[in-house]
Order: sequence, then structure tokens, then C-alpha cells
Amino acid sequence: MQDDKNLSEIEMEDQTIIENKELSIWEALIPVVLLMMMLAYNIFYADGESMGEYSNQFILLIGGGIAALVGFFNKVRFGLMLKEVWENLKSVFVPIMILFLVGALAGTWLVSGVIPAMVYYGLQVLSPTIFLPASIIICAVISIATGSSWTTSATVGIALVGIGSALGISTGMIAGAVISGAYFGDKMSPLSDTTNLAPAMAGTDLFTHIRYMTFTTVPTLIVTL
Repeated sequence: MQDDKNLSEIEMEDQTIIENKELSIWEALIPVVLLMMMLAYNIFYADGESMGEYSNQFILLIGGGIAALVGFFNKVRFGLMLKEVWENLKSVFVPIMILFLVGALAGTWLVSGVIPAMVYYGLQVLSPTIFLPASIIICAVISIATGSSWTTSATVGIALVGIGSALGISTGMIAGAVISGAYFGDKMSPLSDTTNLAPAMAGTDLFTHIRYMTFTTVPTLIVTL
């Protein structure tokens, strides 16, 4: 009972600290500005090699450390910062797992003969006159169903590139069609990680977010067709 009381007091104290000590806009911008400056220096002046391989990732960690120092300066408890970091990590866990698994899925399809079979049957069904619009629609439908542009591009996209190349269509045009359809589906799918993450961060409803995205996304798809 006493432990529960102490825990409640600590949580109330943390909440009081956050409510009573609001960061000014300039304090909040310190980590962002320094992070942008370090990344710009590393990319444009040091060719991404100032800290060796994966240097940009190290700079992101440094930016996180700077943000923690700003928090300490404003008397935010370390435990509370760790809790917020963990909550943010949980929100991006699914996208990270998708990026890990999409390569394995593409390799499995290639080795098992799924992609070669799609190329074979695609050559019999698709003609050069309708290939590019059909590619956009196919990738859009699959991306909406799976919620991942990466998965669509790495599986069906590879097959469509093979079919289009055999039909004599420019590889750049095929890639544009695949990416256009895949990213349309990724943006509009309720299963998409980014589509779920954006309203969660903004504090709005998922389908309200999707409805407002149609005002810009659907006309864009029509233009690509």
C-alpha cells in the first residue's frame, strides 16, 4: 500500500514538472537545429565519412543525447524520458520489422519460382499498350491490401520490371509505374505503418486522416495514369 502511494506521488511529481516547466520554442528547437547542422555537415562537406560507416546513425544518437541534456536542464526525470523513448520505439516497431522481413520475402519468392511464374503469365496477359497503367493499378491494389510499398515493390514490382523489359518498355518508366502504385496504396491503406503512425502522432482518427489524404492522393494517381 505504501509502495503504491509512493509510486503515485512520483507520477504526480513528474506530471507537475512537465506541466509547470514548459520549454520555450527556442529550447525545443535546440536538438533539431543541431541535428540538422551535424547531418548537413556530414552529408555535404564530409561526404558521409566523418565518423566512418553508418555515421549518420551515430549523429542521430548524438541528437538524442542533446535532447536528453535539454530535458535534464529543464528538470525532466530520466525515468520519464526513458518511458517516452520506449513508447516511441513501440510505435515504430512494426515498420522496422517490415523492413527486416521484406528482403527475406523477396528472396523467398525469387528462389521458389513465384516471381518467374508471374513474369511468365504476365507476358501472356499484359500487352505493351496497357502495361504501364495496369502496373500502377496492380501495385496500388496489392499495396492497399498489404499496407507496405516496400513489400509490393520487392515482390510484384520485380516481376513487373521483368515483364516490362521483355515487352521492350523503358525500365525507368516501369519503375515509375511500380513506385507510383505502391506508394499510393501505402499512403491510403489502413494497414500501412506510416498511415497509422501519422494520425497517432497528431492525435486524430485513422479514417479521418485517410479521408483528407484522398484530396491530394487520388488526383495524383489519376495524373500518373
